[in-house]
Amino acid sequence: MSNTINNTTFNFPKQKGVYKGKVREVYNINDELLVMIATDRISAFDVVLPKQIPFKGQILNQIASKMLKATEDIVENWMIAVPDPNVTVGHYCNPFKVEMVIRGYLSGHAAREYKAGKRMLCGEPMPEGMKENDKFPDPIITPSTKADDGNHDEDISKEDIISKGIVSKNDYELLEKYTRELFKRGSEIAAERGLILVDTKYEFGKTKEGKIVLIDEIHTPDSSRYFYADGYKERQDRGEAQKQLSKEFVRQWLIENGFQGKQGQQVPEMTTEKINEISERYIELYENITGETFVKSDVSNINERIEKNVLNFLNK
Repeated sequence: MSNTINNTTFNFPKQKGVYKGKVREVYNINDELLVMIATDRISAFDVVLPKQIPFKGQILNQIASKMLKATEDIVENWMIAVPDPNVTVGHYCNPFKVEMVIRGYLSGHAAREYKAGKRMLCGEPMPEGMKENDKFPDPIITPSTKADDGNHDEDISKEDIISKGIVSKNDYELLEKYTRELFKRGSEIAAERGLILVDTKYEFGKTKEGKIVLIDEIHTPDSSRYFYADGYKERQDRGEAQKQLSKEFVRQWLIENGFQGKQGQQVPEMTTEKINEISERYIELYENITGETFVKSDVSNINERIEKNVLNFLNK
């Protein structure tokens, strides 16, 4: 198995702190820049799995940087540069404490809630008579709270977000507007590649000047679900599972092996074969989304490479 990035312990010039999320590690440089490192960790059901996936961080970072560039006319984003295959450097921002999840289809979490008999999700109605993976009449926005490390994100309605003062009414309405426009653009990009963007999440923050910007990653296999467009209708008509490119295949494997992140459940053994299979699926998704061949970076000494590239950028 290739060398992978798990935890990093860098100490960059003017570093004020580091935030370690489930997959990314964000270094604060003097409250001016953020150095975001996409590790090879993988999470599902809000649990970080015990083994890393080769090249996963590079794939997420490179898809995200391409998609941020492709949407910067809709809303400005935090990105300044990509000095390393696994690293994005951007403007220091204060993140909003919500994730803006938008769903075009009844899939994943929404489908599980629907199957349990619920017809409202985050205050949004879900029509009667739908089958899993059916298209919603119009996309629905189903936000979740942004959990601190180790806690579960939770569904929340627009009304609760505003009434609890998590986001002001004016700001929230702007986040909704951007979310719908970004999803429309992401769907168009996916369609050009023969894919359907099923659902995704966006995160936003405010710069020190008070401007709302798009942050983190967008339209990656960790933040989004994709179906292959070819044969979608036929599979739905026959009641078959959709052929998809997303992290959902990892979740399904975990569910089949008795794990959904609940207390007392054990993560199933991740064999070398399973890890390499997941890595290949991520590479497949990269190539399908971008239309480009994935070029594996040199991982012979991955931490040293990252540190050198980041220092070169910061010293400019």
